[in-house]
Amino acid sequence: MILEFTAEAIYWRGPAPFVYVPVPTDLSQEIKSVSCLVTYGWGCIPVRVRIGNTEFKTSLFPTDGVYLVPVKAAVQKAEGVNVGEVAKVRLELEFRR
Repeated sequence: MILEFTAEAIYWRGPAPFVYVPVPTDLSQEIKSVSCLVTYGWGCIPVRVRIGNTEFKTSLFPTDGVYLVPVKAAVQKAEGVNVGEVAKVRLELEFRR
């Protein structure tokens, strides 16, 4: 499953790196509908992410009805993703086999 969206990066006091891009509500609902096929527990969902020219692996986690994409510090620096900046995000969910 591949999803693409644009959203504003936010600060969220949770596990580092503190900068996250929230998945829009409609796409979060799509993810939730298949979450039992992709989660490894606690509602976290492993994904491959592309922001700009940088691709990395991370895990989405649910909060307040949406999923958050953690943006690693190296990606923040390489792609200029700061709180309040708009980022174009490509997510690829991998289904368990």
